[in-house]
Amino acid sequence: MTSLTDADPGTPTQVPRRVDPPVDASGRARRRSPGTPPSERPRPLWMLIPGGVLMTLVILVPLVLAFWISLLDLDQYTIRQWTQAPFIGIGNFVEAVSSSPLLRGVWLSVSYALIVSVASVPIGVVAALATQNAFRGRGLIRSIYLIPYILPAFVVATVFRAMFQPEGVVDGAFGLFGINPGLWLNGPQSYWTLIIAQLWVSWPFVYLLTLAGLQAVDAEVHEAAALDGAGWGIKLRKVILPYLRGSILLAFILSFLHNINAFTMPFVLFGIPAPADVEVLPVLTYITSFQSFRFGLSAAMAVASLAIVAIPLFIYLRAVRLDTGEDAKR
Repeated sequence: MTSLTDADPGTPTQVPRRVDPPVDASGRARRRSPGTPPSERPRPLWMLIPGGVLMTLVILVPLVLAFWISLLDLDQYTIRQWTQAPFIGIGNFVEAVSSSPLLRGVWLSVSYALIVSVASVPIGVVAALATQNAFRGRGLIRSIYLIPYILPAFVVATVFRAMFQPEGVVDGAFGLFGINPGLWLNGPQSYWTLIIAQLWVSWPFVYLLTLAGLQAVDAEVHEAAALDGAGWGIKLRKVILPYLRGSILLAFILSFLHNINAFTMPFVLFGIPAPADVEVLPVLTYITSFQSFRFGLSAAMAVASLAIVAIPLFIYLRAVRLDTGEDAKR
């Protein structure tokens, strides 16, 4: 065995290279736990400051201001000195529930948003399944499916308003079969007119999220189902739909929240004052604020609508936490 003293003096000796420990901004060595994965290492919180400032200015400050206005008797007579408007506490909320059409507006908003969201799910899922596999012209079909989603809402509402006018395209189509449908933009049928128009706008969003969820289905699962001789129906129920459960639930919740807050469609489609059958929460809040000039009462309605929107959002977030098992880890 050759020792270090017996080595050839002409052969260069390899000296181990010194590895300096990582240092922070102050020049001191930074301690790092060798067993800590990168995903659990602390991150600089100062990177959240721009987003936090923007969220505070755009969301939190208007929310606090709206809640404060809802506690004031603010109208066209006290708007000039609104900081000195009479404080009435929950008086606006009591009036909104007892003597205003708020409860009817809540029922109209929730029912119409629920109908549109439920009807959008099967349409979007079927459209996504129909365009999943490659075929000639698939890109064109996918682009056509997204047209209702990318068009501005006021353009869609204007087109539907022209179609549902008396003696318009819709009345002409019914007239071919000798049917007189009546007024679409006034009376009880205006409620279903709003549902039809909003449904045409909403289903491409469900289609888009479902199509994204289909890309997450592992190809090996499709191959295993084919080798087992599973038919198209069994493959759809046992393989594809379980993978799409999260995407469909997310699409339904987001679609419901969007529909319940939709203002442009009923505002442009029916105008102001809108028929009583389509006085949904956003329209009712607008009329109370800018037609009746009851700013405190309209702020109370806005806060109430925010509470309504928060219920399905909380349910979804709770379901996501249970699905990921976060509660089980605590």
